[in-house]
Amino acid sequence: MGTLAPESEVIRSEKYLALGLKVSGKQKSGKPRVLSLLSTLLERSVQKTESLLESTQRKDVITLFHGSRTPSLGIEQYLDRIFKYSCCSPSCFVVAHIYMERFIEHTSAHLTSLNVHRLLITSVMVAAKFIDDASFPLGLLTRSRLTGITIRLHVCCSLSADCLKLNGL
Repeated sequence: MGTLAPESEVIRSEKYLALGLKVSGKQKSGKPRVLSLLSTLLERSVQKTESLLESTQRKDVITLFHGSRTPSLGIEQYLDRIFKYSCCSPSCFVVAHIYMERFIEHTSAHLTSLNVHRLLITSVMVAAKFIDDASFPLGLLTRSRLTGITIRLHVCCSLSADCLKLNGL
């Protein structure tokens, strides 16, 4: 019976490595696979939602996360940039996606090209504080070098507070 635990540990470890969630000496440095998966998932969700809203001619619920226009930076490039400059662990991005889903569920809003970037960066920031036990400097978040979009500091604080409140944190 003692041999089952190590085998399950090896299998679990292999799955984590395949997603890029666990750092290993043998693992190549670079972009974790989970970022590619997340960007694909978010892009498909945005496309599906926007086509549904357009075909039914429904209006989206406007939240603080909505921008006035779609950022020029795509979701995949945005995730890559956040990963590069924030030094968050790949696990933060998984938790950030959970926070995003909870937010969408609790507000009846839809994930669109107008809100996905702000919702993503705020969720990653909150996840980093929880998962990595690291402070995510708001000054870094507000700089367009990291986010590709300009967010005022007071808006950044409001976004964080909304994300925490709606996720029950």
